[in-house]
Order: sequence, then structure tokens, then C-alpha cells
Amino acid sequence: MGVPVHWDPPSLLYFSPFTVTSEQIEHLHRRFKQLSRDQLTIRKENFDSIPDLEFNPIRGKIVHAFFDKRNLRQESDGLADEINFEDFLTIMSYFRPIEMDMDEEQLDRFRKEKLKFLFHMYDSDHDGKITLQEYRNVVEELLSGNPHLEKESARSIADGAMMEAASICVGQMGPDQVYEGITFEDFLKMWQGIDIETKMHVRFLNMEPIAHCY
Repeated sequence: MGVPVHWDPPSLLYFSPFTVTSEQIEHLHRRFKQLSRDQLTIRKENFDSIPDLEFNPIRGKIVHAFFDKRNLRQESDGLADEINFEDFLTIMSYFRPIEMDMDEEQLDRFRKEKLKFLFHMYDSDHDGKITLQEYRNVVEELLSGNPHLEKESARSIADGAMMEAASICVGQMGPDQVYEGITFEDFLKMWQGIDIETKMHVRFLNMEPIAHCY
């Protein structure tokens, strides 16, 4: 999240760049049908058919992102029980590549859309802030596969990162002040100058029998 720690959570979330052509939509539709087993909608359990995703430490957050109504641009909150192909395309629109003819205003809006999607993954209680506990949960999940790192060490990493976030976003704090959490505006500050295009990785849209997830 742009803080001095030794892991890169966004690197787990990036789909290979694609342009929205009729050919690509056709490809995505084939992948959608494969995931849904030729049904009209995809449910969370359909993601169980992606072997490599099973070993991703934040698998649950990745799957939830597909059903998060905030990412589906719905007015209501919470998680959808299922998504149709139009919803699937909406989610995939967050991962389209930068277009060469975009002006600065378009680029800014494009970047904010991507970061909003990522922010929602951390903000698990949908209250508009990433709290210390939410941040700890993500760090613990990411580092859960490391047998040499104890839970307390993971918490120390999260606590240090949150302190760094506070110093970036609100400056020097008094001894009695408490940083309540990272707002989306804070999140934008933390990502300033970081190329989000190269920081987000999930590749399971290939039509291969075994998908590749990084």
C-alpha cells in the first residue's frame, strides 16, 4: 500500500491488460461460461474451480471483490449472492489498461477507479475507513503461508504501516491523538507516485485447464 514493508498486497490482484474489443468480450464471455458452468450467473463457489486461487493467501478478499456491490456500482451495500455477465464485465472494467489518448482528467478518474476497487478489499466492514484491525487482518492473511513469521510479527508490521500511513496523511500527531483509519483520500495520498498498473496481479482468466494466479 505504498508503505515501507516487505510485501506488496496489490501485486496479488492484477489481471493481464486487455483492450475492450469484441474479440476480448467474446473471450471473457467464454471464460464466464466456463466459470459459471454454462449458467447465467456466477456464485462464490464457482471460484473453487480455479486451482491456483485456492493457495492465494487473500483468496477470500479476491472472491468477495467480485461480489462487492460497491464494485458492481450498485446503490445498495453488502455482497451480491451472484453476478451475471454484465456484472462480470463491470468488475473487469477496473483492470483495463491505460489508453494512450487519455487526457490528464481521464487518467486521474481511471486511476481513482482502480484504487477505489483496491480500497474496498481492505475496508471489509464497508464503513469508508481501513482500520488498524482491518489492516492487521490483511497482513496476517498475506503472511499466513510464512512458517517463520509469528502472528505478533505480522501485527507489528501492520502497526508500523499504520503509523506510517498516519504520518503521511495527517502529519505529526499528539500523544493523545488516535488515527481512526485510512480514508479513501488518505489511500490516494499513500499511492501518490506509485504505478498501480504494475502493482496488481491476478491471472485466472486464461482458458487453460489450470489457471495461473499470482
